[in-house]
This record gives sequence, structure tokens and C-alpha cells, in this order.
Amino acid sequence: MILLIAHHKGGVGKSTLAINLAVALQQRGERVHVLETDPTVSTTSRWADDREDAGRTPVITTRKQGRLAATLKELEKQNDIVLIDTAGKDSPEMRSAMTAADILLVPTGTSQADLDSTLDLAATIEAARDYNEKLKALIVIARASTHAMSDEVQEAREYLSVFPTEASVANVVVHHRKSYQSTLSEGISVVESKDSKAKAEIQLLAQEILALKDEVR
Repeated sequence: MILLIAHHKGGVGKSTLAINLAVALQQRGERVHVLETDPTVSTTSRWADDREDAGRTPVITTRKQGRLAATLKELEKQNDIVLIDTAGKDSPEMRSAMTAADILLVPTGTSQADLDSTLDLAATIEAARDYNEKLKALIVIARASTHAMSDEVQEAREYLSVFPTEASVANVVVHHRKSYQSTLSEGISVVESKDSKAKAEIQLLAQEILALKDEVR
């Protein structure tokens, strides 16, 4: 399966999800290969190096720019899941990966700017489906407030209910937690940390993705 994490806006948590999902999926017995496609940022590959230096189970990560479809098909033959981390912009890599991906994971914050930008992504998804009819889109509300009285998640769900093309909104919400940043610097994932809430979020999201994987096969 080819799992693309993409958005044409930065700061929505793409690399954070890529890193944590890679470990969660690996722990479930999936052979995972991460492809980092942002030519200007190396967050994911640097984390993978730190992880290996720390003696943790490696997450194989490579970098590639430009057209990706042929590379993705080759990697898919050797792995259960190829996970693509893209730049926070409308890039050739994002559009190329959309033509080959099975699942497009779209993280979005709860701010009006993030939500508006997410709705704008619908046209790009529709264009990709001209070449890749099987592409499934799963929107994930990320970096949400942990405040018990906050209603921003409910408001975001209502706003996303009018998404202009076929897409699902994940049941799981990924909240803004310190552990997502602290584990990054240690070369580990929150599923390997003491933060049980963050761990549960990522594990449940991985479960949702694997359920979609069964649908596309």
C-alpha cells in the first residue's frame, strides 16, 4: 500500500504523523519504508538517523525529489506500506505521488486558515483521481487543543462536512501534546513513550488506516 501524507500548507503536522505512524505500523508487523520528498527540509530522515544512532529498531527512510510514480511502484513490491512525507506546499512530488497512492492522509489544524486551505485541496484531489480512481482521502484533525472545554474539534468536523469531494474525516483526533516534539529529538515515537494519550491516538489512527488498506486491496 502507498500512503501519502500531504497538504499544500505547512505547519499542519505532516512529518509528525509520518514519523509516529511509521513506528506504529511497524509495530503491527508491517514492513514500512518512508520516502521523504521535501528538498528543503530533512526532519524525517534526520529523525531516522537519530533513531538508528540510539539503537532503536530502524525505520528505513530515503529521500527522493521529482517524479515519484515509478519509484513508488518499485518500493511497493518490497514493502507492505510505502509512506510518503511531502513538503508543505503544492509540489510536483505531491501531485506525482497522488497518481500512485492508495490513501491520501490530509492532516489539518483547527484554525480557519488551516480549514480553508484543506477545503481548497479538494480540487487537487479531484484532478489526481482522473489518473488514479482508487485514491481514498482521509482527513485527520491534528494539533487540536487538549482543553476540556474547547469545542474547536466539533466545529472543525462541521466545517469539513462540506468537503467538495469524496473524503472521510478520521474518528481519531491528534492533539497538540508536548510529547510529539520531545520524542522527535530523541529519535523515538510517542508509541514508545510514557504518554499514553498520544500513544493511543497514533495507534488508533494506524488502525483506521489499516482498515482502509483492506478496502483498497
